[in-house]
Amino acid sequence: MEAEEDCITPSPTLEETFYILSKKNSVYRVKLSEKGLCLQKEYNGNVKNETIALEDIIGCRCMRSKRFAQKCMWHPSSSKKYHKVVDENSMEWDEKDVSAYLYIYAYIIKKGKVKSTKKRERMVITLRFRSYDKYEDNMREAQKWKVTIKYYMNTQLKTSFPSCYFTSTDVKIDNKILMILNPKSGVGKAREVFQSKVVPLLTEADINYDLHVTRHAHDARNLMRTQNMWQYMGGIVVIGGDGILNEVINGLMERPDWETLFQELKLGIIPSGSGNGLAKSISYAFNEPYDQSPILVSALNIVRGIATPLDIVRVETKNQILFSFLSIGWGLLSDVDIESERIRAIGSQRFTVWTVAKLIGLRTYRGTVSYLPVKSEKTCSISSEEDHDNRSVMSEEGRRDSFYSVGSRKSTYLSAAGSSYESLREDAIRTFGPPTNIPPLGQVLPADWVIIKGEFVLVHASYPTHLMTDCIFAPSAKLDDGCIWLCVIKSGISRAHLVQFLLGMSTGTHTNVPQVDFLPVSAFRLEPEISDGGHLTVDGELIELGPLQAEILPSLANVFARAH
Repeated sequence: MEAEEDCITPSPTLEETFYILSKKNSVYRVKLSEKGLCLQKEYNGNVKNETIALEDIIGCRCMRSKRFAQKCMWHPSSSKKYHKVVDENSMEWDEKDVSAYLYIYAYIIKKGKVKSTKKRERMVITLRFRSYDKYEDNMREAQKWKVTIKYYMNTQLKTSFPSCYFTSTDVKIDNKILMILNPKSGVGKAREVFQSKVVPLLTEADINYDLHVTRHAHDARNLMRTQNMWQYMGGIVVIGGDGILNEVINGLMERPDWETLFQELKLGIIPSGSGNGLAKSISYAFNEPYDQSPILVSALNIVRGIATPLDIVRVETKNQILFSFLSIGWGLLSDVDIESERIRAIGSQRFTVWTVAKLIGLRTYRGTVSYLPVKSEKTCSISSEEDHDNRSVMSEEGRRDSFYSVGSRKSTYLSAAGSSYESLREDAIRTFGPPTNIPPLGQVLPADWVIIKGEFVLVHASYPTHLMTDCIFAPSAKLDDGCIWLCVIKSGISRAHLVQFLLGMSTGTHTNVPQVDFLPVSAFRLEPEISDGGHLTVDGELIELGPLQAEILPSLANVFARAH
């Protein structure tokens, strides 16, 4: 009987009138529906309407007045003075005030200072419930609103829900997220970024998470391979550059249950690296104002919990199988990416500085590029002989020390001290993943492949739109278009056209530069002349120079995005 009393069923529509104590003759009529929150302000006969879309709301909390507060009068959110409140379960509540407060956190799009720019801006709606003489009755009204908001938010993620799933004490799905932070990424400020900009959003959204701080190279990859990932069905999110996400994807591919995990897990990235290509591509795909506040926009993708498909590329070299989500490069752009590491401290400007230096002493490389053009009606399927539906539980031996986050009582920090970036041995590690649909490296290619031999300035392949925040390398790309966009520049291109190409990458006009071939392909093979040197990269990470081939795996992964 008590369980039934605690159960709060979401209402289809809620309406209430709230008064502003600091302004006479002012009322807010608030209506909550599946579309969002409608605020109608009435003041001296004038009516003003504002709608907060449901997808812009990230969470809400029930609060009550704090004990010993000097003033119990409620102030609107626009006031410089704030009423002191505490969590509904706190012991510091004020017995004299029977009011219950509902704080609703939203991040809405506003016009930026520069014309035609937009940005996400925090908005807190505070509703005070005091219609009843008892605090418990007022809190029940606040809880009804909270439960309904949570219900509507979660129906965007799931098609059906038991109406009595939500209770006054437990109003969310148990979907813990694993956060993996690389303290060495970018200019080394990932820890500060996480604490100051990400933790507040996770708290407002009531997100349950663990944080793992990487201690050396390949730490994230080893974590994915060896730990129980089924406890993180809320998703895996990296705070760092594109390289740390590459480790996560390849670590998951080294598990026998990789197929089911990729179907169930959502992957996310909060940028703190130098390039941040995938984070920008995701925001670009859904017209989010990334440039004004990249960390905020990327973190909002995470807290809303909505996923969109992402293509993955299978990469085969002479001694390993890799999986990539961003790019493969050989020649000029890869040389800049790798060689500019020595001036990483200056941030993303390192790419511009090093590009100028490479143009002065431009090099070309001999090799062969072969590719399979995209067919107009191609069908791609990923199959496996075995159905790996076993949710493996890994050993808890060697568990890292834990301590609680200052930002969330529900969050656990895993590993913190002693960062020593040393390579790890990878003996007896097996790579799983989907089988190849093209001839193995070294075998003769079918007749429908196109082969180009000669000297090249660069060969660079991209699958999402952006290689970096300010580099829209494949303007026509989609996150799940099942296509590799292959750029080939042979020797003989004039420096004027090459400069035009490099400058055009910030706007996407480089694809129309003369002597530049931009090709949509399903797969390609690269066979460089090793004696010429140069750098070969996958997702911006250096690999051994040698023959390589890649093929698209359409929609294999799922990433956090503001998909509607």
